[in-house]
Amino acid sequence: MTVRQVAITDVLLRDGFQIEPTIIPTADKIQLGRGLLDAGLTALEAGAFVHPEKVPQMADTAEVVGTLGALAPASRLYTLVFNERGARRALSAGVRHVRLVVSASDGHSRANAGADTAGALRRLEPTAAILKAAGVTVEASIATAFVCPYDGETDPDRTARVAAALAALGAGPLHLADTIGAASPWHIERTVAAVRRELPGVALGLHLHDTYGMASANAWTGIQLGIRHFDASLGGIGGCPFAPGAAGNIATDDLVNLLHHAGIATGVDVDRLVGVRDQLHTLLGRRLDSALAGAKATPARLRAL
Repeated sequence: MTVRQVAITDVLLRDGFQIEPTIIPTADKIQLGRGLLDAGLTALEAGAFVHPEKVPQMADTAEVVGTLGALAPASRLYTLVFNERGARRALSAGVRHVRLVVSASDGHSRANAGADTAGALRRLEPTAAILKAAGVTVEASIATAFVCPYDGETDPDRTARVAAALAALGAGPLHLADTIGAASPWHIERTVAAVRRELPGVALGLHLHDTYGMASANAWTGIQLGIRHFDASLGGIGGCPFAPGAAGNIATDDLVNLLHHAGIATGVDVDRLVGVRDQLHTLLGRRLDSALAGAKATPARLRAL
């Protein structure tokens, strides 16, 4: 299979920061977001319209999206929305790209959204209708698509049914999330196959965490399966506050490195990306989780791909 281009959405500003114990200043988020865009990334997950008491780091989402949108109007700035109230807040903020979120497993759905999967899907029906009527691009993320911290392994057919319900709401692409980083290439293969049986031709993406060091293997498996949309977080930071034991995301810098080694274009300038990662390292004051963060140099031939 010949692969020429892969699209990466950096989720640092949302998934990366949402579990940080110290509130990240809005100005720093904007500076990092601008740096990511300048490095060649064209899509960012910039925040979430959720209750600020549940996820305090996301309280400034409207300001972050508004400022970055003015600085880079051609970029795609996604925000997460869980319900009708969040959708209306997103529209008030001028958001044009939204991701709906639902968990494939009931246990995580109750912890994350306060309702089982069926209830969360029902709640998204008016939410999606509001967004679509406003001309907003609506995608969807399926949390715990492979493994749940409460319910164990997720039946691939269950994930496929959730995907079908989201597609019926007009959402796409659909992003399958390894929320706790417990999936293996075997999980990726069988779940992607199940979703494609239910929805032939659907555009799929992968949102991978690296708890057990399998994220790169899972990404490469996705490439072989024809997936061309991937989420990643600069430096590999992040995690879900409602998923015990979850570690950070696959690192944007590591994913770019993997793809460039394979001759797959991402549009990302590695030197600029490393510069933004250095800013993130200084801001957080700790070692980042990406493999490249500990490397002394980046192979020159990877920089311009």
